[in-house]
Amino acid sequence: MMHWSGYMMGGIRVDGDSQMSTVPGLFAAGEVAAGLHGANRLGGNSLSDLIVFGQRAGYFAAEFAKHNDAIAIDVEQVQSAAAVSMAPFERGPAGENPYQIQYDLQDSMQDLVGIVRTEDEMQRALGVIDGLRTRAARVGISGNRQYNNGWHTAMDLDNMLIVSEAITRAALLRKESRGAQFREDFPGKDPEWGKYNIVVLRGAGGEMRVEKREIQPMPAELKGVIEEMK
Repeated sequence: MMHWSGYMMGGIRVDGDSQMSTVPGLFAAGEVAAGLHGANRLGGNSLSDLIVFGQRAGYFAAEFAKHNDAIAIDVEQVQSAAAVSMAPFERGPAGENPYQIQYDLQDSMQDLVGIVRTEDEMQRALGVIDGLRTRAARVGISGNRQYNNGWHTAMDLDNMLIVSEAITRAALLRKESRGAQFREDFPGKDPEWGKYNIVVLRGAGGEMRVEKREIQPMPAELKGVIEEMK
């Protein structure tokens, strides 16, 4: 079960009842889970969000565990992941500095995919991300595994780059301004885009894909509650 307490619109796509993602056995709760707040959210909603959907995620995660206790572990996959995580130690201080890559990624995303966005700048950002991914594959660290912040940063870089690319590609596809997205080249809100979410997927070859998904109709009982509150 996953929870992230930061400010987030979008996130892991989950089933609204069980909070399970498209990965069997992976549950998400809180602001990391997508679909509750839409294009923006009120800051005070996060605690009630956690109480309600955290309870759901915990309950259904426990139920899933009860009925799936014989899942086989892929030992080769575990060993491969361990080898990747230890590779920065093998490169040592001669490798790329993980902190510098993180700083360069932060600066580039702030400059090119910040509050005000344009097609040209976001396309440039994709090129920057590709270059930083190449550098991240050469990252090196020294020291031991206990309390090694450099190692933690090195292991986080891949996730940072994935999230940065997903944000950029989704912002490029949505050619309008809505919620926290402001496109200087598309400053208006397009009613047609209000019918869609953007879903980020991994393609058959491991590449990132983004696509429009039509928003499902609101359940009748929820729509009734909203109508009563108007």
